[in-house]
Amino acid sequence: MRSKDKIAYFYDGDVGSVYFGPNHPMKPHRLCMTHHLVLSYELHKKMEIYRPHKAYPVELAQFHSADYVEFLHRITPDTQHLFSHELAKYNLGEDCPVFENLFEFCQIYAGGTIDAARRLNNQLCDIAINWAGGLHHAKKCEASGFCYINDLVLGILELLKYHARVLYIDIDVHHGDGVEEAFYFTDRVMTVSFHKFGDMFFPGTGDVKEIGEREGKFYAINVPLKDGIDDTSFTRLFKTIISKVVETYVPGAIVLQCGADSLARDRLGCFNLSIDAGNSSISAVDVKVSLVVVLFAGHAECVRFVKKFNLPLLVTGGGGYTKENVARCWTVETGVLLDTELPNEIPDNEYIKYFAPENSLRIPNGHIENLNSKSYLSTIKMQVLENLRCIQHAPSVQMQEVPPDFYIPDFDEDEQNPDDRIDQHSQDKQIQRDDEYYEGENDNDHMEVG
Repeated sequence: MRSKDKIAYFYDGDVGSVYFGPNHPMKPHRLCMTHHLVLSYELHKKMEIYRPHKAYPVELAQFHSADYVEFLHRITPDTQHLFSHELAKYNLGEDCPVFENLFEFCQIYAGGTIDAARRLNNQLCDIAINWAGGLHHAKKCEASGFCYINDLVLGILELLKYHARVLYIDIDVHHGDGVEEAFYFTDRVMTVSFHKFGDMFFPGTGDVKEIGEREGKFYAINVPLKDGIDDTSFTRLFKTIISKVVETYVPGAIVLQCGADSLARDRLGCFNLSIDAGNSSISAVDVKVSLVVVLFAGHAECVRFVKKFNLPLLVTGGGGYTKENVARCWTVETGVLLDTELPNEIPDNEYIKYFAPENSLRIPNGHIENLNSKSYLSTIKMQVLENLRCIQHAPSVQMQEVPPDFYIPDFDEDEQNPDDRIDQHSQDKQIQRDDEYYEGENDNDHMEVG
């Protein structure tokens, strides 16, 4: 057991000012809301806060094709009409629109996940958080499902420089197809995705039968679920499978994608999960003493459970389209990672109006009919555990000499005017910007559709 986890948290207010366009469900503004909720609970005082570097094109090309990265760098809303062939080729359009500062947005959220992995690799922290990351649908040569650059794949590639095996866990309501596809043929990464499957639900992949191929056979695990799964069923299944995965695979590090669209009442979701439901059960020990046991279930309990393995842990965001609930969820989960229980009444903050009228942190679970019968869940569980038994032992990897981290200096510090210099630590602490606050008509998201 580690005495106290050291936590690094990555945030740049510029990501929250990005606008995908009218009626688009992806609202990066939710990241500002999350950050200010974290600040209002004073969680920033318990973590090291960093502004991530903007990932260089050559860093993004560690996974993505150089021509795709170059196109993202070049395209703008004003010039896109000149590139209809390329837009189709790279799957840019309705789901993945071209908007102002698109490439910088990608550089920031990808830079955060890459920086998080590097800090873990260098043992500068035990847990690293990048709520702006987790864009798990992006492919090597194309955008998909609101995702342009797959920061998770880039972060995992960093971790593989120092760890023989990396475990990827995904609790977004959508299948983590981009990450699975990237590592489908290797045993160096095990991907485990819990998601809605069937009824033409995006992205249409993630059947339990998809298990990996060649050296990666049995190293892709899919847990396909139906509408309406509840806290108890989800949490029980999650713990059973993840316990066995960690015992069998023995990862050196874990990446956990915490997509919040698996919560109840998400605009694009169909599950009944609460953020963190705690049920107190009282057992009488004798006449004078009662033992109170709090049984947690819900989205945040998955985070709590993974944290207990005490392995280097990289935590990202992901989907989540009812933005006030996204902010609630990731704030609670920041608290979980800090071993800090948060009062249910939300403190005053820049975005308090979004949490009215209840101003409460936790949300109840939903009321969608649960189509996941006990026999269905039992069958899925048995299939997954059977596949895990096909892995005799964790693969041994002959680790090569660790390559250096890929940083490219973009200026000569010695030639820079000394009066203009700011030490890196101070830069990392500068996380608030005057233009990231929104009020009334200035909120680029105030015309949200129901």
